Amino acid sequence: MISQIFSIVFPILAIVAAGFLYGRKHLPNMEAGNKITIDVLLPALIFDVLSSTSFDLHEYQSLSLAVCIMVLGSAMIAWPVAAIAGFQFKTFLPPMMFNNSANMGIPLAVFTFGDNALPAAVVMFVTMNFLHFSVGIRILNPHASLWSMLRIPMIMSTLAGLSFSIMQWHLPELIMTPIKMLGQISIPLMLFALGVRLIDIDWKDWKIGITGAVICPLSGLMISIPAGYLLDLPDLQYSMLILFGALPPAVLNYMLAERYDQQPRRVASIVLLGNFSSVLVIPLVLPFAL
Repeated sequence: MISQIFSIVFPILAIVAAGFLYGRKHLPNMEAGNKITIDVLLPALIFDVLSSTSFDLHEYQSLSLAVCIMVLGSAMIAWPVAAIAGFQFKTFLPPMMFNNSANMGIPLAVFTFGDNALPAAVVMFVTMNFLHFSVGIRILNPHASLWSMLRIPMIMSTLAGLSFSIMQWHLPELIMTPIKMLGQISIPLMLFALGVRLIDIDWKDWKIGITGAVICPLSGLMISIPAGYLLDLPDLQYSMLILFGALPPAVLNYMLAERYDQQPRRVASIVLLGNFSSVLVIPLVLPFAL
């Protein structure tokens, strides 16, 4: 089991390492690449995943609510930790709230529970992604308006993908192929950019990185376990909620911290150490989730 979990985590760490080594030698400016990732590549990935997945939203209403409770509840736990440790709230809270539900959560769920877990995993990813680009953006930029958030490409692609899935619409393969290809670039490019950012990390940031590596899965589990029980989720959905609660911070947290100039080096430390620690955390949580 540990080797199989490591096989999921290792490619993430390997691409980050490649970005770090390249960055040390060439010192590339990744600002334009990061903007393209958020505005073009990730929206393409979201639309591709949602429009090609069929699921009944009514069946997953309670699960979506549980994810909302888990995300917001994690913020309530992380808030006093940040205050006591002296971390900036806008730096520490988002990585504790929004975890790696896409490139780690979805494949891990399918590997653990089988293909029938894919619709629930997608619902959880969509719910967390929507919160990330509404509540999460508002944390980073308190002046962001609701209308401006609805016009964010990630939100627009989510709504469009859900519409295509619910209505069972299909774009011609000639159009879907380039969308799919653009989406496939996004995750490795995010990881590579994170590696490049690591060349600027001041290792004095180890404190916030280790704190985040502990608090992120701990807060997720502290909220997801009672939330799933109180909402009386079906067994499969409850197990997946627990598993997603233990995931490390999403790489997207770093991308947004870079975009809004919110201590991206410290966020990179949280993301990196959190994903390293998941090699130990996920195997410990899996038997309980199962």
